[in-house]
Amino acid sequence: MLIKRLISKRIEKVLFKGKAVIIYGPRRVGKTTLVKEIEKKFDHTLYLNCDEPDIRLALTNKTSTELINFIGNKKLVIIDEGQRIKNIGLTLKLLVDNVPNIQIIATGSSSFDLSNKIKEPLTGRAFEFFLPPFFINELNLSQLEIKRILAKRLIFGLYPEVVFSSDEEAKQILRLIYKSYLYKDVLEFYGLKNPDILEKLLMALALQIGSEVSYTELAKLLGVDQKTVANYVRILELAFVIFRLPPLSRNLRSEIAKSRKIYFWDLGVRNAIINNFNELDLRNDVGALFENFFIVERLKKNQILGKDLNYYFWRTWKKQEVDFIEEEGGRFNAFEIKWKKPKAKPPKPWRENYPDSFFNLVNQNNFLDFLDIPNFH
Repeated sequence: MLIKRLISKRIEKVLFKGKAVIIYGPRRVGKTTLVKEIEKKFDHTLYLNCDEPDIRLALTNKTSTELINFIGNKKLVIIDEGQRIKNIGLTLKLLVDNVPNIQIIATGSSSFDLSNKIKEPLTGRAFEFFLPPFFINELNLSQLEIKRILAKRLIFGLYPEVVFSSDEEAKQILRLIYKSYLYKDVLEFYGLKNPDILEKLLMALALQIGSEVSYTELAKLLGVDQKTVANYVRILELAFVIFRLPPLSRNLRSEIAKSRKIYFWDLGVRNAIINNFNELDLRNDVGALFENFFIVERLKKNQILGKDLNYYFWRTWKKQEVDFIEEEGGRFNAFEIKWKKPKAKPPKPWRENYPDSFFNLVNQNNFLDFLDIPNFH
């Protein structure tokens, strides 16, 4: 079953504007499916799979003349798994500068590799997009149907293959994805020498979703220094495994300013890391799972809409807190996220210091009210 990715509309709007289109995303989220669906809408196209050695050879360290001869009279050129091309940024720059009438779309499964190789050569020459696992509303289900499958999605996540698999198949796929892209991509591309530290770090982060993470404590746990922990966390971010949420600190001395929360882009991967696919009534982390789920889905929604927002959490030393905050145009949109009914009012210090902010109560019954994308075409 083909699920239409909502971000394809944004991508198609910027085609043939004289710039390359770069689509990042982890393995197996559907980047190839997405670009092939776009390809069907145009004539004179060329799809290049950079997993193939002859394709890599044809695109590596070539002159603009050689590249033009290779592409021929094609109008849309798709370079899939572009991170496998040495100096891919220079190759893309030559194509954009010397063949202005064609459209280049390049995909890459590892941001730390592809972005490092394209940023400088492609300055001002590319539109960038990120493709995560499915956004919950891309499943094209009714609100009632989504609420029925919510528990399963908190356990198995939203990777395309997983969504259409049985529970046992889902477990196998998620373990494969976890072992494959974490260890293959991260260790191979970044040259990390110690998989044990990486695995222990992932386990520790997976057990702390929804909580503040201390690099000092992680360093002690892993027997390494804080700089190593920070470096590994950054690598895992660039590999689309996790993302950090910084604290909001503007007005109060009592606000925590030097901490962070870490969440996973996919809960199925997170649960594979800790090897826990138990039903919700057998778990003690349901609140953290729901918080992670809602925050990720808000990020996906805003990205589909093309909104570039700042994201935070807020907490005081007295442990008064707000789970999730979006900043847009200097205004704060705050969310209190609880599996069951959250408190009706924000903490008093928040109300006093951010009186113009919006405050939303999110639970398992109303979460879809905050994920709707009405009339998005």
